[in-house]
Amino acid sequence: MKLVFAGTPEVAVPALDALLASGRHEVAAVVTRPDAPAGRGRRLVASPVAERAEEAGIEVLKPVRPRDPEFLERLKEIGPDCCPVVAYGALLPKAALDIPARGWVNLHFSLLPAWRGAAPVQHAIMAGDEITGASTFLIEEGLDSGPVYGTVTEEIRPTDTSGDLLTRLAFAGSGLLAATMDGIEDGTLKAVPQPAEGVSLAPKVTVEDARVDFTAPALRVDRVVRGCTPAPGAWTTFRGERLKIVQAAPVPERTDLAPGQLAVGKNNVYVGTGSYAVELLWVQAQGKKPMRAADWARGVRIAAGESVGA
Repeated sequence: MKLVFAGTPEVAVPALDALLASGRHEVAAVVTRPDAPAGRGRRLVASPVAERAEEAGIEVLKPVRPRDPEFLERLKEIGPDCCPVVAYGALLPKAALDIPARGWVNLHFSLLPAWRGAAPVQHAIMAGDEITGASTFLIEEGLDSGPVYGTVTEEIRPTDTSGDLLTRLAFAGSGLLAATMDGIEDGTLKAVPQPAEGVSLAPKVTVEDARVDFTAPALRVDRVVRGCTPAPGAWTTFRGERLKIVQAAPVPERTDLAPGQLAVGKNNVYVGTGSYAVELLWVQAQGKKPMRAADWARGVRIAAGESVGA
């Protein structure tokens, strides 16, 4: 088939690579979000997908909005049979959805109908799910509601951050997307409607969502820290300033601390929760680089009885 691939961040690059390597389909063009400011200089930088496409000598389309007439006209000229999508980052209008004869097929990082929305991996970790995966489905105008072509499953490990899990799913999902394209092309794969039961939503995780509530149980604190790492980053406050929690670990044997109360050992920093303590392993103070929590504690000289999150 002739394909136009739509995707933007680094997590979409493995799927583009898999389609380029398949040898069975032609990736005629790539659709991605416009260049965005990045770094201290805030200079405009192309998306990872755009950079990869340019390396491969593929035409790159960067519409400000996918409904832009110039973009729709160019898509019609290319005439794709199918448009595979991975984390493109913009809603596709019906005028765009109608162009490829076999539709737009999205690789979504959950086992649909669970965790429809922008942040399925973060929500799966924060909810304490033990299994997740990726799904390919035919895009409709609803939110991740289209019929499903295929799935792969992935175990959520006890120490997984959303970054860890998303990286594994990006590579597992790339094979699923390539196989889905093959099955659509040869007619062996049919999309199956999603069940009405088991629907859950995964909206974008905001900075406020990432604020750690130390009155919650330790397992909840651990899940929020892991689910919000690397973005938007779990945080609390200390002496009135924001403190990012980069890595933490539950310590079930430590039950003597009140929620938010800090205890500092020679090489350890503990904080109380609604159940047992968690150990802060890596933190990032406002305006500083990430550092070991023990080094941070020595630098700020935590007094007896001080707490975070007050």
